[in-house]
Amino acid sequence: MPRRVAQLLIGVFLYGIGIAFIVRSGLGAAPWDVLTQGITRHVPLSFGIVTTLVSAIVLLLWIPIRQKPGAGTVVNALLVGPSADVGFLFIPVGRDVWQQALLFAIGLLVLSAATGMYIGAHFGPGPRDGLMTGLHVRLRRPIWIVRTCLEVTVVLVGWALGGTVGIGTLLFALLVGPLCEFFLRIFAVPRSSRPAPSTGPVSVQG
Repeated sequence: MPRRVAQLLIGVFLYGIGIAFIVRSGLGAAPWDVLTQGITRHVPLSFGIVTTLVSAIVLLLWIPIRQKPGAGTVVNALLVGPSADVGFLFIPVGRDVWQQALLFAIGLLVLSAATGMYIGAHFGPGPRDGLMTGLHVRLRRPIWIVRTCLEVTVVLVGWALGGTVGIGTLLFALLVGPLCEFFLRIFAVPRSSRPAPSTGPVSVQG
């Protein structure tokens, strides 16, 4: 249990830091972060606060699909946003192409490792993952279709509001799954009461 709790807290904190690196790269944010960026252009709130508010709204959408949050779900919803704001305090904006590429690469690796840590702690999915899996069960549609529809929707809405969509958005979509699977193999905590988690397709975005 101490290892699980530590992994959850460290993983959630590093997840927000990874988001900050990717956003600072300027190459394009992850799908849900494009939405957050777009919203921040129209309200006097920080990126982290908007992230937390969006997480709360997503959790409300769990009610009609009968999803039940775990401790990790609540921690994720409350702490990812503030940790992203902490990251923005010390991570510079990428100016040159090499700086942008470096910031993006660091962010993607940090976020993927963080995902492996908090999912591997077995305290429940993040708000956005829970929405995806809940819709998958209720609608009886393949999970990749549900995820694609959700992420295309939030990207389009975020882009329309002024969020940054670019090559980084595409690279994130292509690379984050395999990277998260790799780190989940490293950080998954064995549990005697059930088998280790599957290393099949892994979704992220909290």
